[in-house]
Amino acid sequence: MRRRSAPTAFDPAAVRPWNARLTGLGYGGDYNPEQWDDDVRVEDLRLMREAGVNILSVAIFSWATLEPREGELDWSWLDRTMDRLHDAGIQVALATATASPPPWLTRRHPEILPRLADGTVLHQGGRQAYSVTHPVHRDYALRMTARMAERYGEHPALALWHVDNEIGCHVPRDYSDAAAAAFRTWLTERYTTVERLNEAWGTAFWSQRYGTFDDVLPPLAAPTFANPTQQLDFDRFSSDALLDYYRDLRDTLREITPHVPTTTNLMTTSACKGMDYFSWADDLDVVANDHYTIAADEDRHVELALAADLSRGVAGGEPWMLMEHSTSAVNWQPRNRPKLPGEMLRNSLQHVARGADAVMFFQWRQSRAGAEKFHSAMLPHAGEDTDVWRSTVELGETLQRLGEVRGSRVSSRAALVVDYPAWWASELDSHPTQELRYMDEVRSWHAALWEQGVTVDTVTPRADLDGYDLVVVPTLYLVDDAGAANIAAAAERGATVAVTFFSGIVDGCDQVRLGGYPGAFRDLLGVRTEEFYTLQEGETLSVVGKAVDGEARADLWSEKTHVADGTEVVAAYDDGPLAGWPAVTRRDVGDGTAWYVGTRLDRAGLGALASRLAQSSGTTPRVVAPAGVEVTRRVADDGTAWLFAINHTAHDAVLDDVTGAELLTGTTTPGVLEVPAGAVRVVRLAA
Repeated sequence: MRRRSAPTAFDPAAVRPWNARLTGLGYGGDYNPEQWDDDVRVEDLRLMREAGVNILSVAIFSWATLEPREGELDWSWLDRTMDRLHDAGIQVALATATASPPPWLTRRHPEILPRLADGTVLHQGGRQAYSVTHPVHRDYALRMTARMAERYGEHPALALWHVDNEIGCHVPRDYSDAAAAAFRTWLTERYTTVERLNEAWGTAFWSQRYGTFDDVLPPLAAPTFANPTQQLDFDRFSSDALLDYYRDLRDTLREITPHVPTTTNLMTTSACKGMDYFSWADDLDVVANDHYTIAADEDRHVELALAADLSRGVAGGEPWMLMEHSTSAVNWQPRNRPKLPGEMLRNSLQHVARGADAVMFFQWRQSRAGAEKFHSAMLPHAGEDTDVWRSTVELGETLQRLGEVRGSRVSSRAALVVDYPAWWASELDSHPTQELRYMDEVRSWHAALWEQGVTVDTVTPRADLDGYDLVVVPTLYLVDDAGAANIAAAAERGATVAVTFFSGIVDGCDQVRLGGYPGAFRDLLGVRTEEFYTLQEGETLSVVGKAVDGEARADLWSEKTHVADGTEVVAAYDDGPLAGWPAVTRRDVGDGTAWYVGTRLDRAGLGALASRLAQSSGTTPRVVAPAGVEVTRRVADDGTAWLFAINHTAHDAVLDDVTGAELLTGTTTPGVLEVPAGAVRVVRLAA
């Protein structure tokens, strides 16, 4: 990988906040004026004022419009747009315009096109048809980025730089020749010598030993399973290569506009595994995220909460931006259904409740042509006399009322450990079961705690855990010694730590920790598993014990586990080949406790266990809400606190012990808060 150095004179303290020129929360979306005639653009300004829009992402996919032929630049429409938006009081997250190379570039330089593992070339005609590691594409992208910075760096409408767009969304893994060369360079930097690579990859197996780095390829399509550590390192390299691309464009912007903050829109969901976003965090002046709910998912609001918590986790607890979501239906799911009445507002305020200081959409005006013409927008095809437009205006008014929460942080005493390398490694081939999906386990635990009213922070294994009374560690298959020790230390100092099956199994090179599972966590948990007993499709086991409030069902996984002295069996298998063997254990450790969950419990069983963990750790919520009513808090540096109550049900709800000023209705809550069905209430709590 080749990149230019960061400007030596760069001073992070000189970067102004992205929302320095905004009042309150940000509100807007992607704006694509190049798709429309000028009379429509003028009309847009009137409607943006009506909706309360104060920030827009502009020029994301405009490279071919700005430079229709190489070296021929047309800035007129973008100059006019920037000036008009400034006059309207709207700030701009201006893109580098590099998110899709123009057709003339890929025709002239087809070598920049990315490839799949089977050699298939991904051609232009969609978007992101480029290899981030190819020097030719990199040079063109840097040149375009510099042009944008030179022209608009001092424009008063510029709030921040939007670097490229959803980097890695469509091509998280590139197997082109350029990527192969960059991979070898990355490996050389990581291992220094080919002997160390051979040791890390275990190349004595299947005659894979390398004599030189020049012999190494990406994990291309092969007759059978590729080397697992090769696959894992290619995942690591690919995430780093995409980050390196961001950094190079970012550094180009910093050389010209060191005072302007930079970001790119991440995709922290339970489905996007291509990039280790925690490793990106230090390079983003503000974390920005795109999130779309899945219409077929009845619990999509719970998955949204996880995505928001992931965004806040990447941001280290600081406020972040929701850069994109949808007002209603999208265009890319098998069945694209509109959102239900009030759902768009609830979705938006869920993100705010979990730390977002901006709510933005794809896109402002629904496209008339192109692949996303049936993707909803703030202003739909049918115009102003629509529920979507009325919801757009309502949301703008609502966000204005919530401006005072800006800059506050979410309050949480529970942590959920999430690790991208463990995600990549746990889903490699040749494992005890191919049915395990890492994020399914993360999502199940997050949902179980959500149903208990417990707000969680997402953290990495090496994060500072001192502020947490409950630490849940789902399926941390891969963990290094430092991460394992950090988790154990949390229990020693008084936290309740729960580790689940298939955790601690391998080190950072995907080599098994010998002596019995769960490897790195054996001493902490006081257990030793001698063999996994994975279950067949449709096979379930009965689990009985106080940990699951009597009885629960389990599937996917069981283990033949021995317990050490001092370890209590709090649930056991009641049938199957391991009848009578431990399923859930508990052990006192220092001032805390360590739990091991050696199977995948059903929703009821997991809910019962999550309730027990919350109670024993003291992380049960201060305000108890009915099922389906989500309650979170944001707290300012001066101690001011706001309670968000979001009713996802069809029934009115009442919350006790809530006193303060309700911001959305302008009323006072004298101890009892009423939250109508499908509604949201936000209370500035009395001191």
